[in-house]
Amino acid sequence: MMRRPQIVLLPDGRRLHLQDGPIDLVIEAHGDRAEVEIAYAAAAESFTGLLDRLCDELPELRRRAAARIPSLKGVVARRMHAAVLPYADTHFITPMAAVAGAVAEEVLGAMTHAGTLTRAYVNNGGDIALHLAPGEKFIVGLVAHVDPPTLAGKTVIDADSVVRGIATSGRHGRSFSLGIADAVTVLARTASQADAAATMIANAVDLPGHPGVIRVPACEIQPDNDLGERLVTRDVAPLTCDEVARALEAGAVRARELLARGLIEGAALCLQGETQIVAPTHSCAFDLSYSRAAIAPTGNLIDA
Repeated sequence: MMRRPQIVLLPDGRRLHLQDGPIDLVIEAHGDRAEVEIAYAAAAESFTGLLDRLCDELPELRRRAAARIPSLKGVVARRMHAAVLPYADTHFITPMAAVAGAVAEEVLGAMTHAGTLTRAYVNNGGDIALHLAPGEKFIVGLVAHVDPPTLAGKTVIDADSVVRGIATSGRHGRSFSLGIADAVTVLARTASQADAAATMIANAVDLPGHPGVIRVPACEIQPDNDLGERLVTRDVAPLTCDEVARALEAGAVRARELLARGLIEGAALCLQGETQIVAPTHSCAFDLSYSRAAIAPTGNLIDA
């Protein structure tokens, strides 16, 4: 028998909360009330059984991605693999690096296919898939630190932008990180692409061999994970201004490479109170004089 996930409308009456195991979604849709109800029903239907289907393919999803044709069968699993494939030749990465964004995309796609919406987002722990009808926009706050939540700035995403995915990665998040970034927020064309890229850039924000960076094998913290014995960051001592700048620049080099390859549309890298922006020279995607946002329950902040 298929396990039924938790499906509840939040007390504000506007947002839907879907939770199943480690997957925790906050959803908000705008439009005609009847269309929103249809979209929420479609979200719940698409979410039911999604975790079980991913678990069925978990061994393959935890393997290092390669350019071979994968044996993956599920739509979400294949989307995860496609998102990490651009990095597979040169870096260790598994499809799990894109799981949150891929799930958000799947649920949002079900919603927009079922109902006519003006705006909608699916927020999967800070990895967000967006829908915008012509003339609409979102204002999204950039998280510099998740515990406690602090803001680094904001970005405005309108319907004319190609950005439809936002993701944040770093050592304070739900997943392990090989780097020392507090948070790296990435804008990309899809949520799964943003998720994979945020992982790669956050891993690159680093000071290899620094005595103030405490690392332990991932398997010692969580035996059942996709990183095995690779060292993940557990703590970072206060760094000098020069050290922070060097670590951020190392991540920015990676981000500029991904920007040039068309894999991202921009990134904000945060470490110990400092933020470095990587974006097209013609873009004003990030505003560090942030003034306003509504706080979503998890991850990035979004003014809906």
